Amino acid sequence: MLRIGPPLATDVVAARDVPVSAPDGVSLLTDVYLAMPRRPLPVILLRSPYGRGGANGIAGRLFAERGYHAVVQSTRGTSGSGGKVDFDKEATDGRAAADWIVEQDWCDGSMGTFGGSYLTFTQYALASTRPPQLRAMAVAVWGAERRAPYFYGGSFALGRALAWPGAVANQEGGRAGSLRGRLRGRSDLWPALQHLPIREADTVAYGHPVPFYRDWVDHDQPGDPYWTPTDFRAVLREAGVPVTMTAGWYDLFLPSMLADYQELRASGQQARLRIGAWHHSSPGLFRYALQDALDWFGTYLRGRPAGLAAPTAPTSPAAPVRVQVMGGGGWRDLDDWPPPPAVARWHLQPGGGLAAALPPAGEPDWYAYDPADPTPSVGGTSISGGGPKDNRALEQRADVLTYTSEPLAAALEITGPVAAELYVGSSLPHADFFARLCDVDPRGRSVNVTDGIVRLTAATPEPQLARVELWPTAHRFPAGHRIRFQVSSGAHPRYARNLGSGEPLATGTTLVAARQAVFHDPARPSGVLLPLPPPTI
Repeated sequence: MLRIGPPLATDVVAARDVPVSAPDGVSLLTDVYLAMPRRPLPVILLRSPYGRGGANGIAGRLFAERGYHAVVQSTRGTSGSGGKVDFDKEATDGRAAADWIVEQDWCDGSMGTFGGSYLTFTQYALASTRPPQLRAMAVAVWGAERRAPYFYGGSFALGRALAWPGAVANQEGGRAGSLRGRLRGRSDLWPALQHLPIREADTVAYGHPVPFYRDWVDHDQPGDPYWTPTDFRAVLREAGVPVTMTAGWYDLFLPSMLADYQELRASGQQARLRIGAWHHSSPGLFRYALQDALDWFGTYLRGRPAGLAAPTAPTSPAAPVRVQVMGGGGWRDLDDWPPPPAVARWHLQPGGGLAAALPPAGEPDWYAYDPADPTPSVGGTSISGGGPKDNRALEQRADVLTYTSEPLAAALEITGPVAAELYVGSSLPHADFFARLCDVDPRGRSVNVTDGIVRLTAATPEPQLARVELWPTAHRFPAGHRIRFQVSSGAHPRYARNLGSGEPLATGTTLVAARQAVFHDPARPSGVLLPLPPPTI
């Protein structure tokens, strides 16, 4: 049940399938929710590829019930809107919608934007056109740079990239087409995720090529100009629009969002940040983001002091950063992100130990990685099945190394960026190293807290230092629990497996097994850097 305050409007009138023209004449279908009695009010715009019903329709009506008019528009090529999916046109399409809104007699000349995931992408695209009517933004689980989350650490986010077309690529037939697209997206993609070359996996999944999916895998190199039109990081420095951000510890886009928040603050913009124990599609994420947006819009569109806190959060909504400390730590308010640096280094030990002490002399640990039987993904930032999961079955695999501490005498809390510094070797130049931090309870259940990956392109059998940036986190390891650190060479299909052959991402088909090493001795002290919590405010 949403607790977002009592309705202010006595009635809401909805107009369905209103056509709004894009600059090139494409018709974008739009639903309008008008608060009654009809009068000029601020307007909240949602632009989505996921249909105008469901959560989007609920949000539109809830905004209208609470003192705004709301406009929910289907982006081009989806849910009956004309044209084909085109990321580069979201800026001009969004601006056309914003200008249409302010021409209506029910708009008071101001508007805000709302929505998570792709709906945040459309917000940034609109903001890049500098519309004067845009006065506030409420974004969630998406970053201002579109490329980065698909190639984190140099590895391709195959699971998300291949599943996303199932939600949008078959929606040209209106609501019925939208439903078919979503149902197709839920089908078993496993044969496609296993298929090589990756470029043709779309045909295996959907029966036809998906042009934008092929664009992603064809343009995989950093700096490729394909991505430039949808890199909206400059908007963060220049837009001058107050932004509230909702993120999740297990969300694919978290590192990008944190970089965006830091950019906003560094350039003097008005911004705040909330991070909960959510993955990308957690139901609680939508509820929290909606409550947070109503508070934000109340301040910047209706001119009242901030004061509507989410019911599960502390009663200090003005705090610039609020984070949920997983493991039972509750919500904490912080002065800023990242917290002041204070790091405890825990070292990998011979025999699978993990401790603060430097490791003694010892031989490295070896394992075989075979891309024909890639190490599977379990939980984490996966779009489907993400979040905290039991890792015990994964940890039984021969291609997963584990290093575990003694039971903690007292609770240990961490908050901030997490990184691993690993001295590794490989029999192949091309190798991935995946690192994961887990919380092991007294019964032996090992639950993932955070992880990350790095792709090496010049590995050698001799040890070299590889730094793996794990997702930032906030977590409390209770007394009696143990800290576990995993090392492996992938998390398929969340990340595309490293074939070992060095062939291009799009066209590679040759599988080469590798022998991987992790060193841990006084000269090569592999370890994980755990951020100690800052003082709370």
